[in-house]
Amino acid sequence: MPAWPDHLLTLDEWEQLPEYERFLVEVAEGELRVSPRPIAFHQRAVHNLVRSLNSQLPQTLNALGEVELLLQERPLTVRIPDVLVLATDVADMNPARVRAVDVHLVVEVLSEGSVRADRVTKFSEYADAGIARYWIVDLDRPASLAAFSLTADGYRSAGEFTGTAALDCAGNTVTIDLEALTTR
Repeated sequence: MPAWPDHLLTLDEWEQLPEYERFLVEVAEGELRVSPRPIAFHQRAVHNLVRSLNSQLPQTLNALGEVELLLQERPLTVRIPDVLVLATDVADMNPARVRAVDVHLVVEVLSEGSVRADRVTKFSEYADAGIARYWIVDLDRPASLAAFSLTADGYRSAGEFTGTAALDCAGNTVTIDLEALTTR
Protein backbone atom coordinates (compact mmCIF):
# COMPACT_ATOMS: atom_id res chain seq x y z
CA MET A 1 0.00 0.00 0.00
CA PRO A 2 1.21 3.52 -0.66
CA ALA A 3 1.57 6.06 2.12
CA TRP A 4 -1.84 6.80 3.58
CA PRO A 5 -3.12 10.25 2.53
CA ASP A 6 -3.38 12.94 5.18
CA HIS A 7 -6.12 14.86 3.37
CA LEU A 8 -9.36 14.21 1.45
CA LEU A 9 -8.61 12.68 -1.94
CA THR A 10 -9.39 14.43 -5.19
CA LEU A 11 -10.43 12.72 -8.41
CA ASP A 12 -6.94 13.31 -9.86
CA GLU A 13 -5.34 11.61 -6.83
CA TRP A 14 -7.85 8.76 -7.01
CA GLU A 15 -6.91 8.16 -10.64
CA GLN A 16 -3.23 7.88 -9.66
CA LEU A 17 -3.77 5.12 -7.10
CA PRO A 18 -2.58 1.67 -8.15
CA GLU A 19 -5.02 -1.21 -8.52
CA TYR A 20 -5.02 -3.86 -5.81
CA GLU A 21 -5.95 -7.44 -6.59
CA ARG A 22 -6.40 -8.43 -2.94
CA PHE A 23 -8.54 -5.47 -1.89
CA LEU A 24 -11.59 -3.56 -2.99
CA VAL A 25 -10.77 0.15 -2.67
CA GLU A 26 -13.42 2.88 -2.78
CA VAL A 27 -13.45 6.49 -1.67
CA ALA A 28 -16.30 8.03 0.33
CA GLU A 29 -16.35 11.76 0.95
CA GLY A 30 -12.64 11.91 0.15
CA GLU A 31 -11.63 9.05 2.49
CA LEU A 32 -10.33 5.70 1.28
CA ARG A 33 -12.37 2.63 2.18
CA VAL A 34 -10.54 -0.68 1.86
CA SER A 35 -12.13 -4.11 2.22
CA PRO A 36 -11.14 -7.66 1.27
CA ARG A 37 -12.33 -8.96 -2.09
CA PRO A 38 -15.52 -11.01 -1.80
CA ILE A 39 -15.38 -14.81 -1.73
CA ALA A 40 -16.70 -17.44 -4.17
CA PHE A 41 -20.49 -17.38 -3.59
CA HIS A 42 -20.49 -13.60 -3.73
CA GLN A 43 -18.57 -13.66 -7.02
CA ARG A 44 -20.89 -16.32 -8.46
CA ALA A 45 -23.92 -14.25 -7.50
CA VAL A 46 -22.50 -11.14 -9.17
CA HIS A 47 -21.60 -13.06 -12.33
CA ASN A 48 -25.02 -14.77 -12.46
CA LEU A 49 -26.84 -11.47 -11.91
CA VAL A 50 -24.93 -9.77 -14.72
CA ARG A 51 -25.55 -12.70 -17.07
CA SER A 52 -29.23 -12.93 -16.16
CA LEU A 53 -29.85 -9.21 -16.55
CA ASN A 54 -28.03 -9.00 -19.88
CA SER A 55 -30.01 -11.96 -21.25
CA GLN A 56 -33.31 -10.21 -20.41
CA LEU A 57 -32.61 -6.52 -21.04
CA PRO A 58 -32.88 -4.91 -24.48
CA GLN A 59 -29.66 -4.32 -26.43
CA THR A 60 -29.84 -0.63 -25.43
CA LEU A 61 -29.07 -1.53 -21.79
CA ASN A 62 -26.00 -3.23 -20.34
CA ALA A 63 -25.41 -4.83 -16.93
CA LEU A 64 -21.80 -4.71 -15.71
CA GLY A 65 -20.05 -5.95 -12.60
CA GLU A 66 -17.61 -4.01 -10.41
CA VAL A 67 -17.43 -0.76 -12.37
CA GLU A 68 -16.29 2.47 -10.73
CA LEU A 69 -19.26 4.75 -10.12
CA LEU A 70 -18.59 8.46 -9.60
CA LEU A 71 -21.25 9.69 -7.18
CA GLN A 72 -19.80 13.13 -6.45
CA GLU A 73 -16.56 15.01 -7.04
CA ARG A 74 -16.47 17.25 -3.95
CA PRO A 75 -15.96 15.65 -1.58
CA LEU A 76 -15.01 12.76 -3.82
CA THR A 77 -17.16 9.62 -3.60
CA VAL A 78 -16.41 6.70 -5.93
CA ARG A 79 -18.11 3.39 -5.21
CA ILE A 80 -17.71 0.06 -6.97
CA PRO A 81 -21.13 -1.55 -6.83
CA ASP A 82 -21.41 -5.27 -7.43
CA VAL A 83 -23.69 -4.73 -10.45
CA LEU A 84 -24.99 -1.69 -12.28
CA VAL A 85 -27.15 -1.17 -15.35
CA LEU A 86 -26.55 1.67 -17.79
CA ALA A 87 -27.11 2.50 -21.43
CA THR A 88 -25.09 0.34 -23.81
CA ASP A 89 -23.86 3.40 -25.69
CA VAL A 90 -22.28 4.68 -22.47
CA ALA A 91 -20.63 1.31 -21.80
CA ASP A 92 -19.43 1.22 -25.43
CA MET A 93 -17.38 4.38 -24.75
CA ASN A 94 -15.31 2.22 -22.36
CA PRO A 95 -15.11 4.83 -19.59
CA ALA A 96 -12.74 4.43 -16.64
CA ARG A 97 -15.76 5.11 -14.44
CA VAL A 98 -19.41 5.91 -14.99
CA ARG A 99 -21.43 8.82 -13.66
CA ALA A 100 -24.50 8.34 -11.50
CA VAL A 101 -26.66 10.20 -14.02
CA ASP A 102 -26.02 7.36 -16.51
CA VAL A 103 -27.01 4.53 -14.14
CA HIS A 104 -30.52 3.04 -14.00
CA LEU A 105 -29.93 0.37 -11.34
CA VAL A 106 -27.33 -0.48 -8.72
CA VAL A 107 -27.17 -3.89 -7.02
CA GLU A 108 -25.15 -4.68 -3.90
CA VAL A 109 -24.70 -8.27 -2.71
CA LEU A 110 -24.25 -8.33 1.05
CA SER A 111 -21.06 -9.84 2.39
CA GLU A 112 -19.47 -9.96 5.79
CA GLY A 113 -18.30 -6.46 6.57
CA SER A 114 -20.51 -4.69 4.00
CA VAL A 115 -23.97 -4.98 5.55
CA ARG A 116 -24.11 -1.56 7.22
CA ALA A 117 -22.46 0.21 4.29
CA ASP A 118 -24.84 -1.40 1.77
CA ARG A 119 -28.01 -0.90 3.83
CA VAL A 120 -27.27 2.55 5.25
CA THR A 121 -24.37 4.46 3.72
CA LYS A 122 -24.64 3.39 0.09
CA PHE A 123 -28.43 3.41 0.38
CA SER A 124 -28.36 7.16 1.04
CA GLU A 125 -25.46 7.86 -1.36
CA TYR A 126 -27.21 6.18 -4.30
CA ALA A 127 -30.48 7.96 -3.52
CA ASP A 128 -28.74 11.34 -3.20
CA ALA A 129 -27.05 10.70 -6.56
CA GLY A 130 -30.45 10.13 -8.20
CA ILE A 131 -30.12 6.44 -9.13
CA ALA A 132 -33.65 5.25 -9.92
CA ARG A 133 -33.43 1.70 -8.54
CA TYR A 134 -31.39 -0.02 -5.84
CA TRP A 135 -31.44 -3.73 -5.04
CA ILE A 136 -29.82 -5.36 -2.02
CA VAL A 137 -29.24 -9.12 -2.30
CA ASP A 138 -28.74 -11.23 0.82
CA LEU A 139 -27.32 -14.69 0.05
CA ASP A 140 -28.13 -16.14 3.49
CA ARG A 141 -30.68 -18.94 3.06
CA PRO A 142 -33.24 -18.37 1.85
CA ALA A 143 -31.61 -15.88 -0.53
CA SER A 144 -33.56 -12.64 -0.67
CA LEU A 145 -33.67 -9.36 -2.54
CA ALA A 146 -34.89 -6.01 -1.22
CA ALA A 147 -35.84 -3.64 -4.06
CA PHE A 148 -36.09 0.14 -3.76
CA SER A 149 -37.37 2.83 -6.12
CA LEU A 150 -36.37 6.48 -5.94
CA THR A 151 -39.03 9.03 -5.01
CA ALA A 152 -38.78 12.75 -4.22
CA ASP A 153 -38.19 11.76 -0.57
CA GLY A 154 -35.50 9.11 -1.23
CA TYR A 155 -35.84 5.38 -1.74
CA ARG A 156 -39.10 3.60 -0.97
CA SER A 157 -39.50 -0.13 -0.77
CA ALA A 158 -40.59 -1.81 -4.00
CA GLY A 159 -40.79 -5.19 -2.26
CA GLU A 160 -38.81 -7.94 -0.61
CA PHE A 161 -38.47 -11.19 -2.51
CA THR A 162 -37.34 -14.80 -2.08
CA GLY A 163 -37.47 -17.58 -4.66
CA THR A 164 -38.04 -16.04 -8.08
CA ALA A 165 -38.58 -12.30 -8.31
CA ALA A 166 -40.06 -10.27 -11.18
CA LEU A 167 -38.60 -6.77 -10.96
CA ASP A 168 -38.54 -3.53 -12.89
CA CYS A 169 -35.22 -2.50 -14.39
CA ALA A 170 -35.31 0.72 -16.42
CA GLY A 171 -38.89 0.07 -17.56
CA ASN A 172 -38.25 -3.62 -18.34
CA THR A 173 -39.45 -6.58 -16.30
CA VAL A 174 -36.66 -9.00 -15.43
CA THR A 175 -36.92 -12.27 -13.53
CA ILE A 176 -34.24 -13.25 -11.03
CA ASP A 177 -34.00 -16.75 -9.54
CA LEU A 178 -32.48 -15.89 -6.17
CA GLU A 179 -31.79 -19.47 -5.12
CA ALA A 180 -29.75 -20.05 -8.32
CA LEU A 181 -27.47 -17.06 -7.79
CA THR A 182 -24.74 -19.04 -6.05
CA THR A 183 -24.89 -22.13 -8.29
CA ARG A 184 -22.80 -22.80 -11.32
